Amino acid sequence: MQHFLEMASWSTADIQHLLKLAVHLKMEWQSGGNRPVLKNKVLGMIFQKPSLRTRVSFEVAMKHLGGDAIMLGPEEIGLGKRESISDIARVLSGYVHCIMARVYSHANIEEMAKWARVPVINGLSDDYHPCQAMADMLTIYEFFGRIQGLKIAYVGDGNNVAASLLEAATHFGADFAMATPEGYELSEPMRRRAEPLVRRSGINLEMHTHPELAVKDAHVIYTDTWISMGKEQEAAERRPLFEPYQVNADLVAQARLDCIVMHCLPAHRGEEITDDVADGNHSAIFQQAENRLHAQKAILVKLLA
Repeated sequence: MQHFLEMASWSTADIQHLLKLAVHLKMEWQSGGNRPVLKNKVLGMIFQKPSLRTRVSFEVAMKHLGGDAIMLGPEEIGLGKRESISDIARVLSGYVHCIMARVYSHANIEEMAKWARVPVINGLSDDYHPCQAMADMLTIYEFFGRIQGLKIAYVGDGNNVAASLLEAATHFGADFAMATPEGYELSEPMRRRAEPLVRRSGINLEMHTHPELAVKDAHVIYTDTWISMGKEQEAAERRPLFEPYQVNADLVAQARLDCIVMHCLPAHRGEEITDDVADGNHSAIFQQAENRLHAQKAILVKLLA
């Protein structure tokens, strides 16, 4: 049984197959609808954090594929508080065919996978966001017709999105540049996990404190909120440090003329990204958001069909 918790534990061949499957499933949907390959299958969705894209895209994905989904909010389960994670995993395994969880601690999703008798998908944890990274790869592929040899520049906080984006880049052979304020780089465990992937892939990895250096010759400029969920108490401290990392027209002008700008959303417009960029000609943000649906279809089909 296979889980989808992060991308380091998956082979490059399997990750690349997921992209091909996502492309196929999106084309199939646009050509009249997906075949009901997950008929009679049920996805259980656990949420500790609020959600728009994750909840709707997974629920709609299951319906498009002939299955169903049930949402369990934080007040219904109390993950690890009202009931232990091990008990929840074993109980749900008797009801549903797959569990998707959107949690704070990555250890919680790992504990869920340890005890579950069905596949577990990481819908987001504080360390990784692999479903987002698969949607990102689909979006980049659609714009450029390839991923290998491109340069992805991530500007902002060294968070879960950045960690999964780097892992994805190694699987697809894209160079990766990152610009963060000092002290806000990828965590040591994230770096350790990515190092073997970077070495094996042979991609160029750049770490900067100046965003202008990161976006030079970039095909993709990617940013995320400066203040992730659970970090709200750091807002006053973070904002002044991150102001030079705003993705605005001046920064975009320093990348390639054909670059695209990406953001996993929700966006705090006027902070990490300006309106003119988010809504401008370089923006791929809303195609990227839509692709959560089709990338997650591929993950579900791979694990369940």
